[in-house]
Amino acid sequence: MRTARLGEAGVELSALCLGCMFFGTRVDEATSMRLLDRYIEAGGSFLDTANNYAFWVEGGQGGESEALLGRWMRRRGNRDRVFVATKVGGAPGEDLSHAAINAAVDGSLRRLGTDHVDLYYAHVDHRSVPLEETLGAFGELVSAGKVRYIGCSNYAAWRLERARRTSDAHGLPRYCCIQQRHSYLRPRHGTSFPTQLVADDGLLDFCRANPEVTLLAYSPLLSGAYTVPDRGFPEQYLGADTDARLAALQRVAEAAKASANQVVLAWLMASTPSALPLIGASNEAQLDDNLGALKIELSNEQLKSLNAASA
Repeated sequence: MRTARLGEAGVELSALCLGCMFFGTRVDEATSMRLLDRYIEAGGSFLDTANNYAFWVEGGQGGESEALLGRWMRRRGNRDRVFVATKVGGAPGEDLSHAAINAAVDGSLRRLGTDHVDLYYAHVDHRSVPLEETLGAFGELVSAGKVRYIGCSNYAAWRLERARRTSDAHGLPRYCCIQQRHSYLRPRHGTSFPTQLVADDGLLDFCRANPEVTLLAYSPLLSGAYTVPDRGFPEQYLGADTDARLAALQRVAEAAKASANQVVLAWLMASTPSALPLIGASNEAQLDDNLGALKIELSNEQLKSLNAASA
């Protein structure tokens, strides 16, 4: 599998990360393990989860995804061959205080059945907690060997920059990456999502100027809306700009003999700044289609066409 560098951490990871959000809840255990096996067989190694996945699903409490990954790694005996990312700060009532982080990491390690997390994210920006406290807690975990690298998610660009300056001022680890909602389509100006931040122009500019910070794209395929006609796009994306970009996407997909999903993923990886997409799947066909994006090489003309499409 193609690889991508994780910011200043310098680690080479699979260019497509497997998102495991619904493993153990919406996606049953047997199917989840087949998908994990298939991803590994394709050369993948980068797995993404969180301590709150997926409490909002009927019957879910949070932690099901981590626990399933832990059982899978134990059965396959492959913990040393996978790079596991999980998150803190997104569970109900949980913030990024020193006490919350320390309690959360121990729970995650127990469910994952491991002694360390490769990448630990601040899941949501809790501005009521001083950055010094959050980063200090992360620094202690890195020093103790419980965490290798840290990243953030759903942070505004200015908060990411302030966090990195805080780390420098106090000799603490820096966020080496940011995971944000990001796709080919762009939400309408002035719209927002309840708990999610989009990779806006400010963040994209920040990542272009700071290549040591890797951008990871979650929800890149908008829950299948690009390829499932009756799925429908979220309301925030509806409008003339989306119509223009979908037309360009369709033209490029037809010329490349690829699915729209594959072109979106290829576009993310080829853009400036490049993004490392998180792919999700509930069956093997979806996963295989997503992995097929690694074979797509968009020409300069195709990239220009996709980038220029606008209302």
